[in-house]
Amino acid sequence: AAGRDLMVQSRTGSGKTGAFVLPILAKIDPNLRACQALVLVPTRELAVQVHNEANRLAGDGGVRTIAVYGGVGYGAQLDAFEKGAHLVVGTPGRLLDHLQRGSLRVGKLKMLVFDEADRLMSMGFFPDMRQIASKLPKPREGYMFSATFPEGVQKLARIFLNEPGFLSLSRDRVFVTETDHIFYSVPTMDKDRALIRIIEMENPDSAFIFCNRKMHVNFVTRVLQRFGYDADLLTSDLSQGAREAVLNRVRAKKLRFLVATDLAARGIDIDKLSHVIQYDFPDDPESFVHRAGRTGRAGADGINMCMVSPAEKGQLVQAAKKHKLDMDERETPTDEDVETIASQRVTAMLETRRRGRTKSQVERTQARMALAHSLSETEEGLDQIAMMIDDFYQHELHTLQGDGDSGPAPEDDAAKDISEDKAIELIEVHRGRRDRLQVERMRRMRALASSLSESEDEIDLIAMLIDDFSQHHLNAPPPKARRQPERVEPRPRRDEGRGRSSGGRGGGRSGGGRSGGSPGGRRR
Repeated sequence: AAGRDLMVQSRTGSGKTGAFVLPILAKIDPNLRACQALVLVPTRELAVQVHNEANRLAGDGGVRTIAVYGGVGYGAQLDAFEKGAHLVVGTPGRLLDHLQRGSLRVGKLKMLVFDEADRLMSMGFFPDMRQIASKLPKPREGYMFSATFPEGVQKLARIFLNEPGFLSLSRDRVFVTETDHIFYSVPTMDKDRALIRIIEMENPDSAFIFCNRKMHVNFVTRVLQRFGYDADLLTSDLSQGAREAVLNRVRAKKLRFLVATDLAARGIDIDKLSHVIQYDFPDDPESFVHRAGRTGRAGADGINMCMVSPAEKGQLVQAAKKHKLDMDERETPTDEDVETIASQRVTAMLETRRRGRTKSQVERTQARMALAHSLSETEEGLDQIAMMIDDFYQHELHTLQGDGDSGPAPEDDAAKDISEDKAIELIEVHRGRRDRLQVERMRRMRALASSLSESEDEIDLIAMLIDDFSQHHLNAPPPKARRQPERVEPRPRRDEGRGRSSGGRGGGRSGGGRSGGSPGGRRR
């Protein structure tokens, strides 16, 4: 019905942008110099895309639009608001900044749209969106577009929408509270690197990662741990005490990734497991469905992701056909894809951190501005900034407990008076301790470090990082020892001839970093 809030299931290429932009343009009054429609999107690229499409469709109708996102200066955005932008398209973090500053006024808002709501949730924007909800007027029309509608997206809809209807734009099947089945065609030698890139893009809350052999379980766990993820393994080699300790962490939701064989994971039932990742396609195709059944239980949503070699793709198609599963093939993310998404996530996280700082923390940040400018002027300094960004990102998104990376800003009464020389010393010492993987991982933040350095509006984020980093590392305890999987040198499988094991090639880059522990990657 006209004017009713809607949840719209829409896949890429379904024409959804025009579906919401055209009604928005029809309802905007060009003579009213105020924001009348707000579109929330997960990335700056999508913000620009929607903004350009709106401009194209608006033509000479007098409707003014602006794309708003973080990591750039505020000047052009403030100018657009002053001129009375009618349609504002933006990422939640920067939109919340403007709402809190009072630079974006929404008293005349008529329409609110969420584009790619599932990605908005996976990017970690939910806290920002909750704050945005408290600042928007009612009544208003609301529309939510998403490829899937897991519980998190439905929770978002309950906050923003009023008794919404449901509409599917792309296919007969409705993706609600069920398991989505996704697969990636990945060359065997690239599997470890591809796994890291997929996890970075998908950002699962929790996952079981299945391998066919114990040596692959050991290897994959080591790769994940060295990349900073909270991961552990489960194989028949574990003692009963060690097995129970791992399972207790899983049941208590204190372990994000469990890597296991089918046999070791038998009988384990975990509520609300968000993902199953089949690193190895099972030797028994029936196990494919059994693994997938670990997620999406009891009416909850879930995602089953399978990594197959080109030679295994036919087996996957046959298994899916037999069990009437709708498999969605996706392109394997590239290193550039990961660098882009990581930069946007960390920018949003930094801006959120900045909004929550106390008066004394802001004063400490201002005291670090000179050092921030100094580091920004040299190549070595930019590397140091990139290191601090990487440490912050690892801690906020997926670091292990006690990893020693930069933690939250200290309370005011716990803050230390740290000189500039001491801050530089702490940064240099920490950089010197980074291993090869951490150095490679750090490099993907280099472009973001340079971008923040060039913006006067954003360089205070660097100063904030310096302050938090120095405070955290001044008297930080040594990192806790973590249990490492046994190093295993797998033998090549017979069906691979003289090639290496299907575990992937070692020493290759994993989403921008080197795994360093991959089968076949070390000298024998």
